Amino acid sequence: MLVLSRHRDESIMIGDDVVVTIVDIRGDKVRLGIDAPQSIPVHRQEVYEAIQRENRRASQTDPDATRTVAPPSEPRPPREPRDVRGPRPNRNDY
Repeated sequence: MLVLSRHRDESIMIGDDVVVTIVDIRGDKVRLGIDAPQSIPVHRQEVYEAIQRENRRASQTDPDATRTVAPPSEPRPPREPRDVRGPRPNRNDY
């Protein structure tokens, strides 16, 4: 593990795309700002672990169990197309 010292408003670069900035320090709490591309997920560790647990649980679900959750519904009849633009103005209205 790399351990770095930083002061408020100083940053750390992770690769070329991730910037971690010390936003605030109050007592034993440090507030971090993380600037990362949307393609890189950023989570607190406890949230990440909860996501991983839920993903493992979902991947172990019996496929037959999901079939009994909701019976297959009958197909709906096709809808009539409708004009969502509203009524067209008459030429004589101008």
